[in-house]
Amino acid sequence: MSKIDITILTDHRYLESSYDDQYSQNVVDEDYMLFHALEKKGLKVHRTNWDDPNFDWTSTEFIIFRTIWDYFERYKEFASWLEAVCTETKLINEKSLIYWNIDKHYLEDLDQKGVRIPNTRFIETGDLRSLEEVVGTLDWDEFILKPAISGGSRHTYRFKPERAHKHSEVYKELISEESMLLQEFQNQILTKGEIACMVYGGKYSHSILKQGKDGDFRVQDDFGGTVTKYEPDEEVIRFVEQAIEACDPKPIYARVDIIWNNEDELCIGELELIEPELWFRFHEPSVDQCAQAVIDYMKTMPSSLVKDLN
Repeated sequence: MSKIDITILTDHRYLESSYDDQYSQNVVDEDYMLFHALEKKGLKVHRTNWDDPNFDWTSTEFIIFRTIWDYFERYKEFASWLEAVCTETKLINEKSLIYWNIDKHYLEDLDQKGVRIPNTRFIETGDLRSLEEVVGTLDWDEFILKPAISGGSRHTYRFKPERAHKHSEVYKELISEESMLLQEFQNQILTKGEIACMVYGGKYSHSILKQGKDGDFRVQDDFGGTVTKYEPDEEVIRFVEQAIEACDPKPIYARVDIIWNNEDELCIGELELIEPELWFRFHEPSVDQCAQAVIDYMKTMPSSLVKDLN
């Protein structure tokens, strides 16, 4: 059996080809858009869940992290798998980028490189202060609390200082096992939303605008938010390029999520380098851009591939 060139990674919930709900169907459809774009470039492509116990990871030259959206719910298991798979195949994005981007401490690195982030304070595992004590050291009108390793708004809470006690018990449980961060709540997320900008091979591709339902700061469509195509101005694109330039090494694919802070300045909401939704369906040429960026990267790597890559 010939070796697989590249394996697209998903999670076990999205292994079927069709689903009754549109959200899951979009996940599968976009994975297969990339699958077929890579096939058209001459690659032998496979798709499976990252925790597939029956798959031999040495049988694939590369793996590309796509819709592995359960990893942060099973992080210890995922971390063990990731450490092992690094010795068995090559990762896209690269191993160092994935490890860097898993933990939201990367925001500190971006800040030090001059990429604006929201006002943020990290609280390290085992900190014995209560949530009320930590909040009391910060002169902010409203807060966001979330884990340093998370996704999908897991344990993400919005509250005013006088309501911190409402979250004190869950915070105490969480901080005993993982780092947390407090951010100043940026009010314009409620009115302007969040811009998600896709970048392939260091080149800006397209953007979408995510807006939460009335009164909800969570802009993800699985929380009732809306997603629409968005045409950014040059200021946004320059900010995206600045964020990508701060990454070392440079990502093959990335999503830069941008919000407006309380001073009406652009800042980073998240930098997504592991498993970002890329909204190929909003700009279909982008899937070919992504596939080409993958091909260009593969050409630079020691590989047993003998075919000519397009």
